Amino acid sequence: MAAGRTPEQLSREFEPSAPTIRQWAVQAARAAGERQDGPAAAEQEELRRLRRENKQLRLERAILARATAWFALETDALGGCAELGGDALHGRGR
Repeated sequence: MAAGRTPEQLSREFEPSAPTIRQWAVQAARAAGERQDGPAAAEQEELRRLRRENKQLRLERAILARATAWFALETDALGGCAELGGDALHGRGR
């Protein structure tokens, strides 16, 4: 493409398809600041990283919410032992 050859000519000479070569050219132009029609590779990687992190945080939040609910049920099932101190949990309270 920089040498004046089309993606089709390059795809016949090398393995990637013409659309793949076009996409590589677009990504290279974005990375070089020649195109502004989409995120650059570094921005795309940051978006992927942030999405992974967001997914992990949502999972951790769900786990903590379930644990909180479980502990609340356990505390109620023990007759409010949390107010009596630790001895009530071991059968030494009241």
